[in-house]
Parts: sequence; C-alpha cells; structure tokens
Amino acid sequence: MIEYLTSNLWLIWIIISILCLILELSSGDFFILCFAIGAAVSAILAGCGLSLTWQIIIFALVSALSLLLVRPALIKKLHKPNKERLSNAEAMIGREGRVSEEIEANGYGRVAIDGDDWKACSTDGSELAKGTRVRVVKMDSIIISVEPIAD
Repeated sequence: MIEYLTSNLWLIWIIISILCLILELSSGDFFILCFAIGAAVSAILAGCGLSLTWQIIIFALVSALSLLLVRPALIKKLHKPNKERLSNAEAMIGREGRVSEEIEANGYGRVAIDGDDWKACSTDGSELAKGTRVRVVKMDSIIISVEPIAD
C-alpha cells in the first residue's frame, strides 16, 4: 500500500486538496482554500514526475501566494464591506410585516415578519386589526414597535 502511494503522490495531493475544500465549507473565510490550491498545483506537478521535495516547496510557495493574492481578491469580491451593515435589532428597523394577532389599544399583539412571529405594540398606542400591514419603527429586547402602512 505504501509503495503504491509513494509511486502515486498525485493521489495524496488530490486527497489533501479535497479535504481542504471540505474544511473551507465550514469556515468560509477563504483561508483553507489557499492550501487546497497549493495541493492541487502539487498534484499536477506530481503527475508530471517532479520529486517530493519540489512538490512540498511548490505547495508552500503556491499556498503562500494564494494567501497574498487570491484570498484578498475573493474577500473583496464576495464579502463586500458595507459601513452600514445592520445586524440583530438594527436589521429589524424598517422591515414590513402583517399583524397576525390583533394589537390591543395600549397593549400587545403579534406581527409576522418573514415567517417569524414577534410580540408587538403600536407606536401611538392605537389598536391594529389582524391583517394590517405594518412597519417596524423600534425594537426593545424582543418586543417590536410598529406603525401601520397606508395602502
């Protein structure tokens, strides 16, 4: 078995490359992808008959170059920086939904937004009937404040 693997080093490089690609799926930061690229290049060179020493050197060089050139380009292209990237509660402000359970005057009800049901109150304390379209104005913990949208 060992004799087979030493005579077919390209296969080991392919396995390393595939394992790196699988690991990259769990991280998504394109770091491990650079090692997959290095292993793929080494697999090609191993298939051409290059010695193991040169395969390892080229693996290291191509991986390092990928970290310096490929990774920043992919991050810039796919993870576009947005200064106003909203998360958590801020992402809810401005979203629209429908009242799923009547909001009582000066009380609470429920609002459905994209399949999630939120405890809600109206901003002005008015009653909102079931089915009314509303917009989220504010969020306090898990309670959203909504205002009706004029149709």
